[in-house]
Amino acid sequence: MKPAPFEYVRPDALAEVCEILAADEDARIIAGGQTLIPMLAMRLARPTKLVDILRLGELRGIRTEGDVLVIGAVTRQVEVERSEIAHRALPLLMKALPWVGHPPTRNRGTVGGSIANADPSAEIPLVAVTLDAEIEIESPSGRSAMPAEEFFIGPMLTSVVPGDCVCAVRFPVWSHPCVGTGFHEVSARQSDFAFVAAAAQVALDEEGRCLDATLGLGGVGDHALRIDVSALIGQEFSSASIADLVRAATVGLEASSDLHATTSYRRRVAAALGTRALEDAFADARSANGAVQ
Repeated sequence: MKPAPFEYVRPDALAEVCEILAADEDARIIAGGQTLIPMLAMRLARPTKLVDILRLGELRGIRTEGDVLVIGAVTRQVEVERSEIAHRALPLLMKALPWVGHPPTRNRGTVGGSIANADPSAEIPLVAVTLDAEIEIESPSGRSAMPAEEFFIGPMLTSVVPGDCVCAVRFPVWSHPCVGTGFHEVSARQSDFAFVAAAAQVALDEEGRCLDATLGLGGVGDHALRIDVSALIGQEFSSASIADLVRAATVGLEASSDLHATTSYRRRVAAALGTRALEDAFADARSANGAVQ
């Protein structure tokens, strides 16, 4: 099939992008186009305008601002994979990125595009929610930031309104010397959409006690979720306590059911993968602790 007719525009400034989006609710932004282009071809999306933001330099780049790593919306995923700054600051994102599609899609796909698309199974939104990242949004009234947990509200559904444009993602960088990460995913094939994914990050002190811990689950419900694992703080590693905590946290989890997986399956796998991700994160942090010592 061919796309329905649309107008193609390539603004020179972000402010112009917001003006176009505010004036036409049926206009759509395009950058990498890895999801939008197939939807256009199948006529699942019928925008009146395609607003190309890929060449806006103000939306590109990877930089640090204090204890935050800022990734511009049109920064390609492969650029993050190859970034030494990102490798040092965001080891959890580095573990998740190889699961994002295939190398050709990461060569074209952008970080902001994955965030704005809000697929419940997507890895980059999962890491953003897990690490309590903020989504920077430009609108006709100015720039603001929204916690990732508030930004994602449903399948392919976000809190953006007409005139809004995602311009960057702000990931907190943990300053602890001994930080470990873990990431696990179950899908039909490597790089397919995840039935369930789990991302975890922990920090340990010199005695091996947990200073901070976070766990996120993707593919389970309508959007990525952060699970409360604060009970681990102050504790030493214990496989039994981690498994019990994750199992209790996922018992009443609102999980979706579809052709790929049932609700009960997703809950069971969420508990198993969440446990493994945390165990890997503790092991990774203990390894870093030994290196520091």
